Amino acid sequence: MKRKFWSWVRNEAEEERILVLNGEISDETWYGDEVTLELFRKELDVGTGNITVWINSPGGDVFAAVQIYNMLMEYRGDVTVKADALAASAASVIAMAGTMVLMSPVAMMMIHNPMTIAIGDSKEMQKAGEMLDEVKESIMNAYEIKTGLNRTKISHLMDAESWFNSKKAVELGFADGILNTEKSTEDMAKGTEVEDMMFSRTAVTNSLLSELIPKPKGTPVEQLEKKLNLLAH
Repeated sequence: MKRKFWSWVRNEAEEERILVLNGEISDETWYGDEVTLELFRKELDVGTGNITVWINSPGGDVFAAVQIYNMLMEYRGDVTVKADALAASAASVIAMAGTMVLMSPVAMMMIHNPMTIAIGDSKEMQKAGEMLDEVKESIMNAYEIKTGLNRTKISHLMDAESWFNSKKAVELGFADGILNTEKSTEDMAKGTEVEDMMFSRTAVTNSLLSELIPKPKGTPVEQLEKKLNLLAH
């Protein structure tokens, strides 16, 4: 059994279910691991009521994220996403499934282009690039639905590997609000308001990236092609 990157908590008082996504999303490929996929689906469907999803993740397997996004979008209750500290890469795709997306005042969100590992001649490299373009177009749909931004703007943000603090995420539409707003209002009155900020790859030091996000493992091109074929059916 692979490491579970999620856990459930039941809030009996408020009849609310809490889903916690913590750490890297699916260390290994999601497809071909039907036990994990079915386990998540069964745990999601076993209860009713609204769900609060707490996210603290540097990302991981984009196909796992897409599956979770789809399941949460299809869930009958309201889904409130709360970014605790980090919702980066594939984790940001999951966040877009929220009926309401809230971020901690100190949380960060990051979006970028999908990555893979490819070995072969120039034709294989070209094929891998074309498949990555298709994956990008697919996950852009989630960002577009949530934010209402045009695809050109979203594409440019992904190309730049963009980091948003909570205020910038709200401004761009990736989030709907900031957690602890009453406390934030008090801080603003004291002159400690946090400015909305967005960082590109060039503005973030290599040391910061190495601390926040493990070096991406990528997905071998053969597995990427197999996953795309599965999504097409």
